[in-house]
Amino acid sequence: MKIRLFRPQDAAKIAQLFHDTVHEINIRDYSLSQVQAWAPNNFDFRNWVEVCLSRYVYVADYDGMIIGFGELELNGHIDCFYCHKNYQRCGVGRKIYQAIEKKALELGLKSLFTEASITAKPFFQSMGFSVLEEQQVSRRGETFINYRMEKKLHQITPVETSYSASGHPNINQED
Repeated sequence: MKIRLFRPQDAAKIAQLFHDTVHEINIRDYSLSQVQAWAPNNFDFRNWVEVCLSRYVYVADYDGMIIGFGELELNGHIDCFYCHKNYQRCGVGRKIYQAIEKKALELGLKSLFTEASITAKPFFQSMGFSVLEEQQVSRRGETFINYRMEKKLHQITPVETSYSASGHPNINQED
């Protein structure tokens, strides 16, 4: 599996993955009418190419098959974040998230935030996010519960390392 940035030719596969994941995984936590409003059968409710080119979208590519994707906006918002139904709890989401967090640190962001579904909340908690509030949101006439979540990022400052005669690192930090 390779984590890479979105390409325009990925749009149809990503739209299908989004739709299928909501209908086959999120249905465990939401009603059929909620799922249909969230991920309508008409994929054109969103211009996938335009949206994905306006942000950093990381794709998990497994021999040409897209098995997950996650979107990072420039303000630190993680929008869509989905893994294929057959690749849940296999480390795919973690790898996508790690790419997102690395980019966020490169951009100098202080935090990441998302609105996680009931289904995704445990994943984001395992990545270090905290729940700020439970909220009710409306989409296409349906009301959903989701969770506003945030993770504070800590910038890693380089530490000068030298090695002793025995080959063990000596970390020199200024007081």
